[in-house]
Amino acid sequence: MRNILIVMGFAVLFMGCTGSRPAFLGVVSGKFIPCPGSPNCVSSQDPDQKHAIEPLSYKGSPQEARTHLLGIIGGMKRAKVVTAQERYLHVEFTSAIFRFIDDAEFFIDDMQKVIHLRSAARLGYSDFDVNRQRMETIRQKFNSTP
Repeated sequence: MRNILIVMGFAVLFMGCTGSRPAFLGVVSGKFIPCPGSPNCVSSQDPDQKHAIEPLSYKGSPQEARTHLLGIIGGMKRAKVVTAQERYLHVEFTSAIFRFIDDAEFFIDDMQKVIHLRSAARLGYSDFDVNRQRMETIRQKFNSTP
């Protein structure tokens, strides 16, 4: 009986780590919503240094940049494209063990020839820099392949 309770407790813990999708994601007037005060978010549009990250720069058409970015995301483990619009992507990244979900957003700004980035953990306070590291990995792959 005790083992069953322990297994059920872990199941509830693991299922509860996903969190619900945020009520608002997306771009309004060319801007993402600001990062919260917690250190589990990065954004290329956030003036606060603890959240700031550089956008991706691209050459060519926005469609080529989008296709290239989608190819990179498609090759990443536990990535699920939730929204794929012409200039906006929302991707959920799920951690392997605890099934935590991070929401990543990409906004293609063809006027500046950049892709703005935002990535935030759904739950918790700190993410041990996972969101920043993931976005830097995407940057590295984006810049290293045609």
